Amino acid sequence: MNLKVIDIKGKDTGRKISLPNKIFNIEPNNQAIYLDIKAQMANKRQGTHKAKERSEITGSNRKIKKQKGTGSARAGSIKNPIFRGGGRVFGPRVRDYSEKINKKLKSIARKSALSIKARSNSIFVVEEFSFDKPTTKGLDQFLKQLKIDTKNSLVIFAEENKNVYLSSRNLKKTETVIACELNTYLISKAQNLVFFENSISKLEKLLI
Repeated sequence: MNLKVIDIKGKDTGRKISLPNKIFNIEPNNQAIYLDIKAQMANKRQGTHKAKERSEITGSNRKIKKQKGTGSARAGSIKNPIFRGGGRVFGPRVRDYSEKINKKLKSIARKSALSIKARSNSIFVVEEFSFDKPTTKGLDQFLKQLKIDTKNSLVIFAEENKNVYLSSRNLKKTETVIACELNTYLISKAQNLVFFENSISKLEKLLI
C-alpha cells in the first residue's frame, strides 16, 4: 500500500511511501485484538481495594446478650456482619489483576489493528516537522488541514518530539506516542493515525 506524504501545511509533497504489507495488510485477528486490549486494561488496575472482614474489626469478642429469652435472634459478637460497624462478608481483597500476553500475540494484535485502520483509509503520513516552541494553535491548524481536528487522532513519532507533544496536551481529541510504545489499545481507540515519516521504518523494525 502506497500513501502520499503530507507536509506541515497539509499539502501533498509529491512523494509517496510504501507501507509494509506484513504490518498494514494482514488478515485481522479480532480475537488477538480482544485479548491484548483486555490484558492492557487489566494491567492498569491497581487492585488495592480492601474491606475489613470479621477477624480484622476492632472490638470485643464477648457475647453481647444471652443466648435465649430475648425474643430476637442469637448474637455472639459485636463484630457480626449484621451489626453496624461489623465486618463485611465476602468483601474485596487486595489482588493482582495483571495478565500475561505472549509477545507473538501482542505483535499480531498490533498488526491486525493497524491493518484495520489501513483498510478504512484512516492513516496519514507526514514529513518530519517540529515547532520552535510549544504551540497548541499550530498543531490544531495542522489537524484542521487534514480535516481530522474533530476526531480522535493519534500522532506517532519515531523518536521523542517534545514541542509537538507539549502542543498536543490541550487538544482533547489528540494524543501522541513514540513508535516503540504504540499499543493495540491506542490504535483501536483512535479514529485516525498520523505517522511521522521516519516512524514507519521504526515500526517495521519493531514488528517484523
